[in-house]
Amino acid sequence: MRIKYNAPTVLTFTLLCAFILLMSQTLIPNLTSSWFMVPGRSNFHAGSFRNWVTLFTHIMGHASWSHLISNFTLILLIGPMLEETYGSSELLIMIVITALVTGVLNVLLFSSYLLGASGVVFMMILLSSFTNFSRGEIPLTFILVLILYMGIQLINSLNTDNISQFAHIIGGLCGSFFGFLHPGKRGKI
Repeated sequence: MRIKYNAPTVLTFTLLCAFILLMSQTLIPNLTSSWFMVPGRSNFHAGSFRNWVTLFTHIMGHASWSHLISNFTLILLIGPMLEETYGSSELLIMIVITALVTGVLNVLLFSSYLLGASGVVFMMILLSSFTNFSRGEIPLTFILVLILYMGIQLINSLNTDNISQFAHIIGGLCGSFFGFLHPGKRGKI
């Protein structure tokens, strides 16, 4: 028996994020805050190359190992199925678009920094409910997942904490959009 690198996009993303956190906590203490956090509205400077880069890279930075593990437990659980259904390149494009959308909206609407892959997690959660979707149908699983996951985020958004429920909601909306736009290959899994 051999070990197979079965989901290259998901596994590479996971390993890269773990490496970034390890480097940030050991050799390069300011790495995450410099290159992997989207500044909020008042701190984003359009003339800063670094600020533009973070619109994409914020999904690779995490505040702690527990933050990373909570995101990647679901990414590693759902991601390989999505990668098999949509393909590695297409899933990567969905991840990049979700990062950009959550980053840009954070800059436009909030003064707080954005950090982590939870928007990607919610994109994958909602997208996964489309794996056995047929045109002209709305899967009941999608409706239930939407109500449960997005409803909880809407309720939690009323609390004051360091969690960006907005990124979760936008990530979920991105996953819903991708699922309706391209539901994947029915019955492949």
